[in-house]
Amino acid sequence: MPVNPTYPGVYIEEIPSGVRTIVGVATSIAAFVGYFSKGPMDKAVHIYSRGDFEREFGGLQADSEAAYAIEQFFLNGGTEAWVVRTAKGNTAKSAQIQLENSADGAATALLQVSAANPGQWGNLVRLDVHWARSTSEPTFNLVVTEYASVGGIQQPLNTELFRNLVIDSTKPNHVVDVVNEDSKLIQIAVVGTPPAGSRPAQTGTISKAFTASSVTLSNTDAAQVQLDTSDSSISATGPWTITVGSPAPATLSGAASMLQTRLRGAHENLKNATVTIVGELATTAYLQVKAGTRTPSDVLALSGTLATKLGLDDASRRNVQEYALGAESKAAQLAPGGSAVKGANGDLPEAGDLKGSLEKKTGLYALEEVDLFNLLCLPDTIRLTDTQANDVASEAEGYCEKRRAFYILDVPHKDKKRDEVEEIKAWLSENGGLRHKNSALYYPRPRIADPLKDFRLREIAPSGTMAGLYARTDASRGLWKSPAGTEAVLRGVQELEYQLTDAQNGTLNPLAINCFRFFETYGRVSWGARTLVGADQMASEWKYIPVRRLALYIEESLYRGTQWAVFEPNDEPLWAQLRLNIGAFMHNLFRQGAFQGSTPRQAYLVKCDGETTTQADIDRGIVNILVGFAPLKPAEFVIIKIQQLAGQNQS
Repeated sequence: MPVNPTYPGVYIEEIPSGVRTIVGVATSIAAFVGYFSKGPMDKAVHIYSRGDFEREFGGLQADSEAAYAIEQFFLNGGTEAWVVRTAKGNTAKSAQIQLENSADGAATALLQVSAANPGQWGNLVRLDVHWARSTSEPTFNLVVTEYASVGGIQQPLNTELFRNLVIDSTKPNHVVDVVNEDSKLIQIAVVGTPPAGSRPAQTGTISKAFTASSVTLSNTDAAQVQLDTSDSSISATGPWTITVGSPAPATLSGAASMLQTRLRGAHENLKNATVTIVGELATTAYLQVKAGTRTPSDVLALSGTLATKLGLDDASRRNVQEYALGAESKAAQLAPGGSAVKGANGDLPEAGDLKGSLEKKTGLYALEEVDLFNLLCLPDTIRLTDTQANDVASEAEGYCEKRRAFYILDVPHKDKKRDEVEEIKAWLSENGGLRHKNSALYYPRPRIADPLKDFRLREIAPSGTMAGLYARTDASRGLWKSPAGTEAVLRGVQELEYQLTDAQNGTLNPLAINCFRFFETYGRVSWGARTLVGADQMASEWKYIPVRRLALYIEESLYRGTQWAVFEPNDEPLWAQLRLNIGAFMHNLFRQGAFQGSTPRQAYLVKCDGETTTQADIDRGIVNILVGFAPLKPAEFVIIKIQQLAGQNQS
C-alpha cells in the first residue's frame, strides 16, 4: 500500500503481476573448431555469413576441412556461427617487419610492425609511410594495404589510413595507441627508446623538403633513372634518361605531374610509376617517387640536374617503394635488414590442439567465452587417425552434454577411407563408446565442386552441410521437424561418395547411421534422423534427433528464463509464478505444434507445489519443478496396406 497516506483521496499503486516471460533461445548457432589461413588463434569469433568468414578467416583453403564445412553451413541455410582457429603447437607465426629511424645515419630500429594475427596472409600486407606537419610537431601518415593474389596478380583487398601520427606515448595521436586500437590488419610496438621527434623513414624515393609551391626548372634539365630491383623477371634496370621538355613546370604540382609522365614513358617496367606530393603544402611538402612494380622493395634511383634541383639524388633519402611484412628489404636503403619474420599458417592441428585446454581456453574450450551455441562441428577429425579422432569426439560429446549442445560427428578417414557400407559399420562397432544422446553420425561423405581445384569434386566432412540443414529446417518447419526427408536437400552437393541402395540403407538405419541418399526428382537428401543412441537394440528414449534437440532447447530456455527465482522466498507464491511462467512457455510450444496431443493436458505437464518441493527441500533452499512433454516423433516408416476388393456391393 502507499507509504504514509496523509490526505483524504485516491492513491494509485502499481502491483507486479508476477509474469516473467520466458523467451526461447536460438536453436541453430553452430560452432566450428579447425584450421584456417587467417584469424585470431584460439579465440571464438562471431560470424553471420560467408563474407564474414572470408574477411575474418581467409575463406577456402585446400588443407582446411573446416573451411569447406563453414561454406557448406551457410550455403545450406545456416545464419550464425562461432569459429575458433587452431594449429599444431605454436607453429603459426605473424608476419613482422621493423621500420627504422630516418633521423640517424645508422638506421636503427624504431617500430616493430606485426600482422594482426598469424598466417601467410600477413606476407601480403604492405605499409606506406610519408611525413606530414599539420601541427608544430613532426608527424607522419601510415597507409596499410592488404593484398590478395587474383589470377597470379596481387590486387589490393583492404586499406587503412592513419593520419598525423607521432611516436610519443604522452600524446593522444601516439602511433601505438591509434593503430593498435583501430587497425584490423597490423599491431605496432615501439623498439627501444626513440629520440624525440623520431619518425620512420618514408617509403619511395623522397625529395628535399619544399616550403613553397614554386620550383625552378629548365626545359633542358635531364635525369638518369635506375631501377634497383630484386625481381629476377625484370631484365632491364636502366639507366634511362628523361628530360623536362617544354614548357618547364613552375609549380611543385606541375613538376610532380611532369616527372610521373616522363618516368612512365621511360621504360615498360616503369609504366605504373607514381609521383605524389606528401605532407602539408602550407608548411613542408615532399615529392614521393615509386617504381609502381609488383616487387615492394624496388627503388628508383635518380641522378642529374633534374634530380638535383628536385632533391631526388640524395642516397640517404632513398627507400623501398613499400614496406612488406615478412620480407627482407635491400640493405643499401633506409629499410629493415635482417629483421623481418615471415608469416606462417602453422601445421595442421592434431587431437590435442582441437581439444585444447579448459584452463587456457584454447581449442574446443575457446567456446567457454561463448554464451550460447547449439551445434558443434569438428571437421578436421576426418583427417586424424582413429585413435586421435576417438579422443577428440569423446571430449566433444562430454562438452556438448555440459553446454546442452548437439555434436555432429565426422568419421576419420586417415587409417581407412571407409567409403564402403561394411567399413562404416565396422568402425561404429569398434567405437561403440562414442554413442551419445547428444550426437549423430552421417554417411557417406558428400562431394562438392572445389573452386580451388578447377571445380573438380572433393570429399568433405558432412557436419557443416548438416548443421546448415538443421538451421534451415528449424527456420522453415520448427525444431521438432526431423532434418531429413525429401525437403532436406543437400545444397551444393554434386555427388555422394557411395550410392546406397534401399537394402544397404536398411542395414545402416537400425544401427543409428543416418544415410545420405540420391532420389530422382529430389536429388541428394538426408535420409535419417537418429542420434547415436538410436540403434534399435538400445531402445533409448532419445532415439530421434528432433526429440533430443527439442529437449535441449527446453532445458536451455528454462535454465535462462528462471534465473530470477534464485533467492526468492521459497513458498507457494513463488511456485505459482513458476507454474505460470513455465506453463506459458510450454503452451506456446504446444500451439506451434511441437508436442503430441490435442489438448495442453495431453501435451505437456508443469508441476511445482508442495509435492515436488517438500519441507526438507525448503530447508535446504531447493525448489523442484517437474516439466514433462509428449514429443512428436518422426514417421520413420510409412506403411501402406492395400487390399483388393472382390466385387463387394455397397449399399
